[in-house]
Amino acid sequence: MYDYMVAHTRESKAMKMHRDAVVESHSRAVMSASPDESVFLRWLVSAMGFERVIEVGTFLGYTTLAIAEVLPEKGRIVALDVSEDFTGLARKGWEQAGVAHKVDLRIAPAVETMQKMLREEGEGSYDFVFIDADKSNYDAYYELGLKLIRVGGVVAVDNTLWWGKPAEPPAQHSADTKAIDALNKKLRDDRRVDISFLGIADGVTLCRKLPPAASL
Repeated sequence: MYDYMVAHTRESKAMKMHRDAVVESHSRAVMSASPDESVFLRWLVSAMGFERVIEVGTFLGYTTLAIAEVLPEKGRIVALDVSEDFTGLARKGWEQAGVAHKVDLRIAPAVETMQKMLREEGEGSYDFVFIDADKSNYDAYYELGLKLIRVGGVVAVDNTLWWGKPAEPPAQHSADTKAIDALNKKLRDDRRVDISFLGIADGVTLCRKLPPAASL
């Protein structure tokens, strides 16, 4: 069924070329966002008219490419990662797709970069944040992302199903599973945002920032 869904997903030509050339051939490709999730995120960015995007965890750049393709010429996606090796492969795909000029790649620990962005650009300066990086820092990425987006903007948190592991008995939880489970509980109860927990790929939770006086 999943193969059928992917076969009927409207993946762009550039996305398919990048996935065939880099993502599917890489030994750690399982860490990349899936085609259905990446197409959903690009649809969301386009439908909401988002122009200023932050991606926390770029890896091989597949989702970066997907989102960059639908950004207007003045739009930018700030791609945060710590690996020159993985993002070096990503750059090739962005260049071949003609979207490299829309990608602002910053190699450094993402928490440090996001803190610097807050100091220099201020709160509410972005529309959308996609988090798909080390799980131990997910809560920090979420809090910083929530400050960086405007009211009405969205933080999308990837891997919130985490292969079903959060549903297992707590005694079986690894450190990463504990981090995901704790954030899932936090998002469920966080009245600063309106959320939608979706079963796409390995789970993605959308968090729309509410005005300070709003409460759900």
